[in-house]
Amino acid sequence: MSATESNFLGVQPVEKRHRFDEAALGRWMRANVDRFDGPLTVLQFRGGQSNPTYRLDTPGGKYVLRRKPFGVLLPTAHAVDREYRLITALETVRFPVPHAYAICRDPTVIGAMFYLMEAVEGTIHWDAALPNLTSDTRRKIYEAMISTLANLHLIDYTAIGLGDYGRPGNYFARQIERWTKQYRASETRRIDEAERLMEWLPKSIPEQTRTSIVHGDYRIDNLVLAGSGDRIAAVLDWELSTLGDPLADLSYLLMHWELPASERGALGGLDLKALGIPTRDDALLLYCTRTGRSGVPNLDWYFAYNVFRLACIFQGIAGRVRDGTAANANTADAESRTPRLAKIAWDFALRAGA
Repeated sequence: MSATESNFLGVQPVEKRHRFDEAALGRWMRANVDRFDGPLTVLQFRGGQSNPTYRLDTPGGKYVLRRKPFGVLLPTAHAVDREYRLITALETVRFPVPHAYAICRDPTVIGAMFYLMEAVEGTIHWDAALPNLTSDTRRKIYEAMISTLANLHLIDYTAIGLGDYGRPGNYFARQIERWTKQYRASETRRIDEAERLMEWLPKSIPEQTRTSIVHGDYRIDNLVLAGSGDRIAAVLDWELSTLGDPLADLSYLLMHWELPASERGALGGLDLKALGIPTRDDALLLYCTRTGRSGVPNLDWYFAYNVFRLACIFQGIAGRVRDGTAANANTADAESRTPRLAKIAWDFALRAGA
């Protein structure tokens, strides 16, 4: 295990800045969670840059708590109530999500809105190369990951009560506006490539032809694998989910084949054949076959958008470090990653005709 990976795995004692009144939480759980019984032990998950996440251990089982960060937050960010609504709806159609137990919108209980969900047993892989697994298992994991994303995009979101989960209109226009605003609100220095992207992207948006539930951060380390190690037991981290263009999720996933393997979750430069991991074209074909697509447009614009969005996310992390509200202490490189990602995004934009 690399030092970087070890920063994200497992649990630790709750950091001082993320502590809350555990006795108040226990009282609330007794009143709102069926069959809950203490005593309660609270630990904090390592990793994650956004909503602080905790494991709650009891004699009868484990829970996971997701809450908003304390302090002043960017508008529309950290909407744990949206996460709770979505996974509750997805469970009704047997999509692999943790069972959601209850939500607390009263910030006086622990200091912020939170919800409780099942602690799904299984493995989370942070290294996209999946070391120590066989090539056959790697192939099965990637095929399951792609098929699960296709299944998400095929769900009738209106039938499960999510017809109003996203605003109508062009998804990418809304997203570019949102991320540009959040970038500006967190800006710590001027980055030329980011400025060019914020000017070019809204003027070059492709036509949206389909609408689906969009996860927003679909990658290998947001999956819990169980069974023989290749079954997806749960898809995690729905903070960025909405209704939108499924090509946003697809291109975000395929982007990991384009980025250098030094980037988290990326595959660029690896010997995929030797590893047993599908090529990008094979992954695309599997997705298109499952969703009934004859093909997709040139993906360079979508890659530019997705890497730009990543740059905005890391700029937001840098802003939260500055403001003292970052969820993860391992954020020292956030500001340095923003210009690097902005340059990669602009390179994709140039390939797309910018």
